[in-house]
Amino acid sequence: MSSKKKNRDKILERRKRQVVGKEERYRQERDKSDPEDDQTYLEVESPIPFPVAMWDLEHCDPKKCSGRKLSRHGLIKTLKLNARFPGLVLTPVGTKCVSPTDREIVKDNGCAVVDCSWAKLDNTPFSRMKSPNPRLLPFLVAANPINYGKPCQLSCVEAIAATLIITGFPEEADFYLGKFSWGHAFIELNSELLTAYAACKNSEDIIAAQDKFLADARQERLDRLAMPDFPPSEESESDDEEKEDTVEKNDEINEINKLKIDDAEGETSEITTN
Repeated sequence: MSSKKKNRDKILERRKRQVVGKEERYRQERDKSDPEDDQTYLEVESPIPFPVAMWDLEHCDPKKCSGRKLSRHGLIKTLKLNARFPGLVLTPVGTKCVSPTDREIVKDNGCAVVDCSWAKLDNTPFSRMKSPNPRLLPFLVAANPINYGKPCQLSCVEAIAATLIITGFPEEADFYLGKFSWGHAFIELNSELLTAYAACKNSEDIIAAQDKFLADARQERLDRLAMPDFPPSEESESDDEEKEDTVEKNDEINEINKLKIDDAEGETSEITTN
C-alpha cells in the first residue's frame, strides 16, 4: 500500500472520530450553557409517589426552560401529542381552577403541564393533549428569572409546585422547587395566596379567595394614593426658617463680595488707562 493511501486512510479515520450527531451536539451545547447545570447531572430518584409529566411544544429556550431541566434530571416525563394523561392537567383551556378537591386525582394519577408560550396560545394544539381533568391555576406571581414579578406568567416548575401545594403535597412541591436556585422565592412571593388557596374546599372557594386578595390589594393601593399631604411639623418649620435665614445671609455676603470685586476692577481699570 502506498504511503499516500495510508495517510488518506488515517485522515478519514480521524475525521470519523470527530463526527458528532446533531442530537448529541445539541445536548452537549445545552448542558454546557445551562448555568444551573455546571456540574455533571445525574438522574435523581424522585420521591414523588405519582407521575409528573408535560407536553413540550418546544416554544421555550431550552437553556432556560424549567421543564427541560426537570426532564434532564428524570423528574418529569415528556408526553407526545395525542397522548392521553389520566391525571390533572394544567392547561389554558381548563374550565375550573385546581383546588384541594383534586387531591385524590393527583394522588392516584399525577399531574401534568402544557409547556407552551403565552404568545403562541392560538397556535397550540390543545385538542391533541387529552385529559379528563383539565384545570386552571388561580392568580399567582412568577418568581422565575424571566418573568419575575409578573402575574400568572409561571414556569413549568412553578405551576407544578403550585398545584402540589394547593392539593396538599407541600413537601413534594418543595422538592421540585429545590432544584432551582430561585425556586423557593416562588413560595415567599405567594405565601399568603398559597396558604389561602390550600385552605379552600373547592374551586369556587379558590375563585373567591383570589378575588378577595385582588380586591384588597387594589383598595390598599387606592388608600395609599388618597392619603393627604400632612402639614410640616414645628421642627421641620424651624428647620426651614433656619435654611431661609442661611440663604439670605449667603445672598448678602455674595452681594457684598460682588461689590468689592466691582470696586477693585474699577480701580484697576483707572490705573491702567492713565
